[in-house]
Amino acid sequence: MASEKVETVIAGNYLEMENREGEAAEAEGSPESQKSRFSTLFWHGGSVYDAWFSCASNQVAQVLLTLPYSFSQLGMLSGILFQLFYGLMGSWTAYLISVLYVEYRTRKEREKVDFRNHVIQWFEVLDGLLGKHWRNLGLIFNCTFLLFGSVIQLIACASNIYYINDSLDKRTWTYIFGACCATTVFIPSFHNYRIWSFLGLIMTTYTAWYLTIASLTLGQVEGVKHSGPTTMVLYFTGATNILYTFGGHAVTVEIMHAMWKPQKFKSIYLIATLYVLTLTLPSASAVYWAFGDQLLTHSNALALLPRTRFRDAAVVLMLIHQFITFGFACTPLYFVWEKLIRIHETKSVVKRALGRLPVVIPIWFLAIIFPFFGPINSTVGSLLVSFTVYIIPALAHMVTFSSPSARENAVERPGRMMGGWVGHFCINTLVVVWVFVVGFGFGGWASTVNFVRQINTFGLFTKCYQCPPHKP
Repeated sequence: MASEKVETVIAGNYLEMENREGEAAEAEGSPESQKSRFSTLFWHGGSVYDAWFSCASNQVAQVLLTLPYSFSQLGMLSGILFQLFYGLMGSWTAYLISVLYVEYRTRKEREKVDFRNHVIQWFEVLDGLLGKHWRNLGLIFNCTFLLFGSVIQLIACASNIYYINDSLDKRTWTYIFGACCATTVFIPSFHNYRIWSFLGLIMTTYTAWYLTIASLTLGQVEGVKHSGPTTMVLYFTGATNILYTFGGHAVTVEIMHAMWKPQKFKSIYLIATLYVLTLTLPSASAVYWAFGDQLLTHSNALALLPRTRFRDAAVVLMLIHQFITFGFACTPLYFVWEKLIRIHETKSVVKRALGRLPVVIPIWFLAIIFPFFGPINSTVGSLLVSFTVYIIPALAHMVTFSSPSARENAVERPGRMMGGWVGHFCINTLVVVWVFVVGFGFGGWASTVNFVRQINTFGLFTKCYQCPPHKP
């Protein structure tokens, strides 16, 4: 009954889509230009499949290359268990975000609110359901996380390209890729990532299986050791990198808003996570098995594999994918900035693109200051991801449905399989306590200590982080 209720309220009344769905439906029975068909196929997405590709592609980006590094910190068993645990926890909180979005959207639709040229974002959901204090909290954490998420993609671009072209140092490559990634200002919304999401997932799939097959083919290096975990700092640093890995649902609301039927999102993230695990578990395990403790000083797994045409292909594909993921992380920031300077509802793509450019500048600058590929993931995971996509959604769900009347009138009611409302509240409490104590507490301490070590060892603005010496 609950799903039917959602379908009735939502499915036929979403105005934000700019009439694209209706136009597409009308066009089915009439002649359509080749250009229009091409645009619909590659540019205008909004189906369940588009959302799945977006979730899976966004979740497994450059972190695929740092997970073997985390395994060297955690050990094989803990690495596998943390991936499974945080994968399920991330899927759960993504589900909570989708429930809150549907609740907010339904209330606004009943009030005849027009979202024709307006993209709903997470902080607006919190504002509509819980008030301005929750809005401010969500806005601060979400924007800061996405800012550093974009920074990480830029750092990853410079780190990867160096392995096929070391004629320039990583800082110079960061300048170059910063300019390249700035072109994402021309992509209007998540509707327009259809072909990019599809290609991005193919690219990461290739890279993951290249890492797996290459490591198993090469075999274990001479004298390989698997001593992890050795210290508490390394253990919790590795754990928070995995927390970061499965915390890619900070853009859930924007992806849902780009769907033609957002109420169908509920299980998409879980299915995407299951697919991602088929990439991350074999690749991280195989690379750690082959190289062991060498990974402790090589946060990018590609650094240890010999240069071949297959490795070069993986580098190039990951570079393209990091450009896509940069757009995923930055697009919500573009929306926030557009709303701040009051150009969000304009239809001019050029005007919006020019207005978005200032967002890229601090990302560029931070990537040059902190080029610590690997350690920065754990720091962002513990201090920002822990609250942004785990603690705040779980708390918001409990507070939103704390009253009997709110539970009675909820658009999306919990199923009996998960224990109803009591089961939901128990799981939410577990998420909040675990992530606050283990993720933010121990993880924050460990990742900060490790991050400070990187600064003390390499310094800020370092030209070439973890670069091997040049051979004459």
